[in-house]
Amino acid sequence: MLTTRSRAALTAVVVSCGLALTTMTGLGGTAAAAPDAATADSYTWSNARIDGGGFVPGIVFNQTEKNLVYARTDIGGAYRQDPATKKWIPLLDSVGWDDWNLTGVASLATDPVQTNRVYVAAGMYTNSWDPNNGAILRSTDKGATWARTALPFKIGGNMPGRGMGERLAVDPNNDKVLYFGAPSGNGLWRSTDYGVTWAQVTAFPNLGHYAPDPSDTNGYLSAEQGVLWVTFDKSSAAAGATTRTIYVGVADKDNSIYKSADGGTTWTRVAGQPTGFLPHKGVLDPVNGYLYIATSDTGGPYDGGKGDIWRYATATGVWTRISPLPSTDSGAYFGYSGLTIDRQHPNVLMATGYSSWWPDTQIYRSTDFGATWKPIWEYSSYPTRVDHYTMDVSSSPWLTWGANPSPPEETPKLGWMTESLEIDPFNSDRMMYGTGATLYGTENLTGWDAGSKITIKPVVQGLEETAVNDLISPPTGANLLSALGDIGGFRHTSLTTVPAMMYTSPNFTTSTSLDYAEANGNMVVRTGNLDSGSTSKRIAFSNDNGANWYQANSEPAGTTGGGTVALSADGGRVLWAPDGGAVSSSAFGGNSWTAATGVPAGARVASDRVNPKKFYAFSAGRFYTSTDGGLTFTAGAATGLPATGNVRFKALTTTEGDVWFAGGTTGAGAAYGLWHSTDSGATFTRVAAADQADSIGFGKPAPGRT
Repeated sequence: MLTTRSRAALTAVVVSCGLALTTMTGLGGTAAAAPDAATADSYTWSNARIDGGGFVPGIVFNQTEKNLVYARTDIGGAYRQDPATKKWIPLLDSVGWDDWNLTGVASLATDPVQTNRVYVAAGMYTNSWDPNNGAILRSTDKGATWARTALPFKIGGNMPGRGMGERLAVDPNNDKVLYFGAPSGNGLWRSTDYGVTWAQVTAFPNLGHYAPDPSDTNGYLSAEQGVLWVTFDKSSAAAGATTRTIYVGVADKDNSIYKSADGGTTWTRVAGQPTGFLPHKGVLDPVNGYLYIATSDTGGPYDGGKGDIWRYATATGVWTRISPLPSTDSGAYFGYSGLTIDRQHPNVLMATGYSSWWPDTQIYRSTDFGATWKPIWEYSSYPTRVDHYTMDVSSSPWLTWGANPSPPEETPKLGWMTESLEIDPFNSDRMMYGTGATLYGTENLTGWDAGSKITIKPVVQGLEETAVNDLISPPTGANLLSALGDIGGFRHTSLTTVPAMMYTSPNFTTSTSLDYAEANGNMVVRTGNLDSGSTSKRIAFSNDNGANWYQANSEPAGTTGGGTVALSADGGRVLWAPDGGAVSSSAFGGNSWTAATGVPAGARVASDRVNPKKFYAFSAGRFYTSTDGGLTFTAGAATGLPATGNVRFKALTTTEGDVWFAGGTTGAGAAYGLWHSTDSGATFTRVAAADQADSIGFGKPAPGRT
């Protein structure tokens, strides 16, 4: 548990959802047995609070149970909001290392008949980055425990197009029936037994072959986005009977909307539909017989230059374009998503201009079925904005990014990548929307119609979604310093309080590595990646335990990314293995760099925690040691260390030359486990008691122990 102030070191916990994991039962519904008495002690795990930190592409309210709402994230699992505390409860923290891809949530569906049932379509990537197929996870206790159905194809919770949907839907009359829109040419799938078994709907005519860039060789942008969403017309059947009328959206710019009038047996293209765009959302108003479509010229969530909103009269077949800013307008520069209806007053619609990054995202509201719209902000005279809202980010102050933008930009922003927006079906004043960094909400939404400003606040406590690259816990000062993807990282002086700001000056888009001087926890070094065009250096130093930072004056030639970094035990020397450049050393501060000899570029580096002249490095199965402050390295004689896979190694904080090494990769003949050296890496002995290991760290000794 990350609560004690006296710690010697902490290495990275490489997870996708927060800085610590909450204990939960496993996917099969039972907790894993404790392997020994030590780990059976009553530790309590909880998240080090950031509150957000990543993309929330989906918000799903249950349509029949009040205050039952879920959120899905692209890499950080799924969450349910506690109606009493308004905190988000993580539902997939029980996912183990071997099933890491299941924290990517491509879609989520909550059962409107038996409201304890909830389903997740899980999988991270559809290309080679993820070797695993996807799965449908199903729960009968609102996500406390899960059962799993493996699918014969991959799912992409972190792929392009992940803000569209929902791909997964439960029949509101016969909840045994579910549909799932699959990516990558796998079509439309159906279950008739609460998601236990699935079969492809072979009669469905369009697999959705749109891809952002078919020429992309790594498969990320060339992946076909498939079948995007499923919407039932509940009024087409009685309770208990299979819903007859179903609408499906497909990633196809010419043939995107399909309908079945016989419970999914046959399908036809909806006549007269708009073309040239992708249908991000499809929302049905069964009271008035309208199907609303929000479209964009790309699948998002980052891009999109034009789009429209359409209203389809299901009784007459008439399509009407109701876009706040039509795609044909000369000023159009974004696509639409985040489409929702006020279920208490279905004449009220809202939608987002999800791909309007500058000067801000846009949110629109209509009270007349889309005939007219009000923007949440507009210009009085450029660049002066009139905002019909106020932002209160006092609970997550880092959302200002420490920025001081020029008009018309403001800080904090309303957001970006705003693919999800939902009005509470039981409360017209309550609305939530997701961004690329957090989840926002308001509880005085209808004041907008009366000319009042609505108040928008983060509603994200408990939802922790960050990519963790490195963690350190110096023996003095802050409890925790983190290196995170996309938002740089934080200095936690309290693990139960949201930090005021991420690292700034410089502000790396992604921090990759951290280290501190064992003899002086105030001396800290950090490396990271930069936005294209930035002139900053990719390494920063702190003399006050990470409270303030300054960038180096120089960096090794050829440097393209942060790589890994190590600080000598006394803080006098720094060893840096940047991406693109040679492993190099410098005095603290990084004024000039000397390329090390005897060690390959790209090696992972670490320092001895006692001898300030000693550094270690590892690359492709070879372990290297330097005894002159990182200027020259000698390869050790150790064999049997992993030649491939991710590795982590760390020297013991109290003994010179005592090094522990973890990692590797699975596979026939591959090395994967834990090794120990007591001679500065000259030789290593595999720890037989450890079958697998991915990281290693050292904490405070127990009373009376070393």
